[in-house]
Amino acid sequence: MPMPSPASLPVRRLTLKDLTACADLSEDRGWPREEHKWGLLLSAGKGYGIDDPGGGLAAACVVTEYGAEERPVLGAIGMVLVAERHARRGVGRRLMRHVIEEAGPTPLTLHATPNGRPLYEQLGFKVTGRAEMVRGHLTPGGEADEAVTRAATAEDLPAILRLDHEVFGADRTHILTRLPAFADQLRVAEEDGRLIGYAAAWPNMETHVVGPLIARDTATAKALVRSLAARTDRPLRTDIDVRHEELLQWAKEHGLESVAFNAVMTYGITELPGDWSRRFAPVTVAAG
Repeated sequence: MPMPSPASLPVRRLTLKDLTACADLSEDRGWPREEHKWGLLLSAGKGYGIDDPGGGLAAACVVTEYGAEERPVLGAIGMVLVAERHARRGVGRRLMRHVIEEAGPTPLTLHATPNGRPLYEQLGFKVTGRAEMVRGHLTPGGEADEAVTRAATAEDLPAILRLDHEVFGADRTHILTRLPAFADQLRVAEEDGRLIGYAAAWPNMETHVVGPLIARDTATAKALVRSLAARTDRPLRTDIDVRHEELLQWAKEHGLESVAFNAVMTYGITELPGDWSRRFAPVTVAAG
């Protein structure tokens, strides 16, 4: 008896018990396993998967919702993966349609690679922005930082949550309260005792990913990135909104190189909430 096509199989919710299977799926597609990131996303978000009749996962993704639990204002889709043996057989479309149906009236966003963008456009997503991934060792510069930075403490969390809500445009408490355990560094920038920015650096394979990066202005963003770079031997990697031209130019002048561009896409809204001018980089492109 022939096995049914995974495109016809049910979509189920994933849990932390599926972490290894998700990492196996990443590896199957030539991605790093990224167990650390999968762990954050599966605990803070909603994982969806299609089981492969032959074992493992045929497809998976994660949706991280923001705002009130009973009525989210935004859902960020990430880690959309289809096993190589099931590619181009409608499995990814099946999974995405399920996610859209589950979201109901909640607007959605995602970062699309050039390969994934055509499918998302067919499903009704629109390109509303771009992000540029840069990577490398930040070289010290001669300029002095205008903003004072320091390691964040537990006492800073309420101020971080307030600032982030104001800038991001939605409550991200369930993500941000996990940052102290998830990230190797969490730093804040302040002026006259007032918080004007914060940033984290978390481990991903051989790099430290800078994200989130929230700052009053470009000078504050530079100070935070420089302070993170000074405390790691790993190369930095981050995804910067291309509208932040000054920060991108500065990063490239100080050792970081352009790696890739992703399209920021939305479904159900024409632009993301919040203040993009102070939102420099996401926690991860998989979670917004």
